[in-house]
Amino acid sequence: MSTESSKVAIYAAMGANVAIGIAKFVGAGLSGSSAMLSEGIHSVVDSVNELLLLYGLKQSEAGPDDQHPLGRGQEIYFWSLMVAVLIFALGGGVSIFQGVQSLQHPEPASHSLVSYGVLSIATIFEGTALAVSIREFNKNHSRQDIGLWEAIRKSKDPSSFIVIVEDSAALVGLAIAFIGLLLSQFLENSIYDAIASILIGVLLTIVATLLVSETKGLLVGESASPETRASIQTIVISDPAVTAAEPPITLHFGPKDVMLALNIEFKDELSSDEIEAAIRRIEQSIRDSHEEIKRIFIEAASVIK
Repeated sequence: MSTESSKVAIYAAMGANVAIGIAKFVGAGLSGSSAMLSEGIHSVVDSVNELLLLYGLKQSEAGPDDQHPLGRGQEIYFWSLMVAVLIFALGGGVSIFQGVQSLQHPEPASHSLVSYGVLSIATIFEGTALAVSIREFNKNHSRQDIGLWEAIRKSKDPSSFIVIVEDSAALVGLAIAFIGLLLSQFLENSIYDAIASILIGVLLTIVATLLVSETKGLLVGESASPETRASIQTIVISDPAVTAAEPPITLHFGPKDVMLALNIEFKDELSSDEIEAAIRRIEQSIRDSHEEIKRIFIEAASVIK
């Protein structure tokens, strides 16, 4: 996903979360709903997360320097991990705490119509933000016959899929809050509102755990996709100067920044000038097919077969 597409999705989500968060807190203050308060906290956490993602994107765009010779593309992976931690600690933890407090000290909710109105408006905003984030994701990811979740699993750009996951979780959280309010009103028992708050916290904890799992691999270093590695191997082997090649070694330094190392065995009868020309030819073919590969290191050596 391009940086600009990521920013469009993040700005859309942040705008929705700021507006919704204000409405949720007003609704929580008027109604006394624990679930509504948890949803307000959820929106605040999401807004902070979007700021962190924007900061991470900005930092990742910095070019190489003496201290960071390969650039700072992995900054976005670090800040994405911080987003997951915040969702877990502030979103999940605070919502569960708020729900437990409401269980221990139940208070009857009031102004239910206000709460329903806020939840309805929030659903429209969150749904719109989700549609924008999915649209921007699809622009830059070839999903072919795979589903959205599988495409997210394969994506190397957390700034795009985190927004989709956040918006999806927000819609589920709104549904939980709505059911909790509905049960509390009709059964005249605020315990259901408190349970809804706890369930929202559990939902955010699960989401955070999934995001940590996805971003951890990127942060510690992941190779390019199997399809990309297979394509590179085909390009190398098909060159007439090559007799054998070891599997390519790749490493993501950012969503669109991959380092490639190759160990290639060339024909014995080739001169040094011919080998040099073959290396340039192979490098150009790889760059033409895979623009995300920014650095290529080729070693001419014997390959153990």
